Amino acid sequence: MTNSTAPCPVVRTSDDGLALSRIVAGMWRMGEWNMAPQQRLAFIEQCLELGVSSFDHADIYGGYGVESLFGEALALQPSLRERMQIVSKCGIKLRSPARPAHTIQHYDTTAAHIVASVDNSLKALRTTHLDLLLIHRPDPLMEFDEIAETFEALRAAGKVRHFGVSNFTRHQFECLHRRVPLATNQVEFSPLHLAPMFDETFDGLQDQGVAPMIWSPLAGGRLFGDDAATAPLRAKIRQVAAETGYSFSSVVFAWIMQLPSKPVPLTGSGRIEAIREAVEATQVTLTRQQWFEILRAARGHEVA
Repeated sequence: MTNSTAPCPVVRTSDDGLALSRIVAGMWRMGEWNMAPQQRLAFIEQCLELGVSSFDHADIYGGYGVESLFGEALALQPSLRERMQIVSKCGIKLRSPARPAHTIQHYDTTAAHIVASVDNSLKALRTTHLDLLLIHRPDPLMEFDEIAETFEALRAAGKVRHFGVSNFTRHQFECLHRRVPLATNQVEFSPLHLAPMFDETFDGLQDQGVAPMIWSPLAGGRLFGDDAATAPLRAKIRQVAAETGYSFSSVVFAWIMQLPSKPVPLTGSGRIEAIREAVEATQVTLTRQQWFEILRAARGHEVA
């Protein structure tokens, strides 16, 4: 661990995209944190003090409950809304007691569902607008023109300021991006999930000048496990942590952020110390050799 943490920098996801904090606080698990409203508010305030001003949601998180938990905390200090960016997602219909009409889990990217989801999110979050709305997953029945027109209508209505996607392939992203400017593609990436580095996702976004957002950068906590298969990777990350004087998780976040597509990683923890370690990673630059040593340990072989 290093000395005092410098405030988290701000990045713009594209030329016409929005400004996000370099580290985004992921709210997916907020319902599992067992926090009272005042504790949730304190956590939000601590994030903001670190410069982490962007908060990532989805309508379905916590069985359609997390946005309301966040909104309940925000209502205790409404002026904080002006200091933050709220990201949410839509397009998945979960089977849930909160949505008894959903008899099968499926995708819905029709205009009617997108608009209804946004209205529900605004009500739950107790805000008048979303800073960024993402289509949560690609829908085999999605109509690119319909989605683009719906995005433009939501922008015109003042309900959503910027738009993007999540878990889209390069081609899917570019098909929609041609019709309406997209601010990001939020994808899974970590030393244990390298696919976007090799399937053209990151290359395509770098070419378009669009920064990806990254979910599960610590592989859902698996990097901290005791799986024998990942032991060499953990050992290498610990070695680089010792060399740099930063924590294990700071090194992982730094390794991700060093990619030229300028990824913006999400945290997933309700511990402010975990957020602080992610923010500290914005101060770290690994040597090229250190970076490739982690890649080699992650893949289990040298580059060709």
